[in-house]
Amino acid sequence: MTSRTLAGLFRLAIAATLLIALGYQIVDKITHNDMVASEYYSFFTIQSSFLAAAVLVWGGVVALRHPLDGPFLTSVRMSVLTYAIVTAGVYNGLLRGIPAEGYVGLPWPGELMHVWVPIAILVDWLLSPGRLPLRWKALRIVIVYPIAWLVYTFLKGAATGWFPYPFLEPATGILSIAIYVLAIAALVVGIASLAIAYSRRGRASN
Repeated sequence: MTSRTLAGLFRLAIAATLLIALGYQIVDKITHNDMVASEYYSFFTIQSSFLAAAVLVWGGVVALRHPLDGPFLTSVRMSVLTYAIVTAGVYNGLLRGIPAEGYVGLPWPGELMHVWVPIAILVDWLLSPGRLPLRWKALRIVIVYPIAWLVYTFLKGAATGWFPYPFLEPATGILSIAIYVLAIAALVVGIASLAIAYSRRGRASN
């Protein structure tokens, strides 16, 4: 079995684990009458987790069939890595320990999404063969989704009064919100830049 095959199987295993966690959490919330779809699917963690699962399946299939990932897949993988690390950092740095409202299910789906899956995605990026060196203009790709999510979140919040994370609540003040948003934006760009720099250490290997 080649290292490229192992990489493909590893990506598919991460995707399966992530989908199991998401599926369990969704069923658990529905079972306990705690599912508000318009809110649940608005969380950055949930949206980026579904995106990660899709990209991991895509990347897994490509790894099993081809020697290289291709430039666009590599750019998207870098974006997914960035979102996963940011999700882990924000959750564990700002949100862990804050009491949740409503029904609180078993913690393992959240732990997978906020800790172990990001670690696995990072390992995949660092060790998997077939990754192409990225150009710095790939930074433009990674910022598209966070900007779109932020615009959607504030529009939805203005219309409904609901915000997915405490640090985005208008009650905290515009200055506080701006500081958090700019800090997280800097984190996104910083992580993406590190990922690009790592990819440029040498040419893709088989």
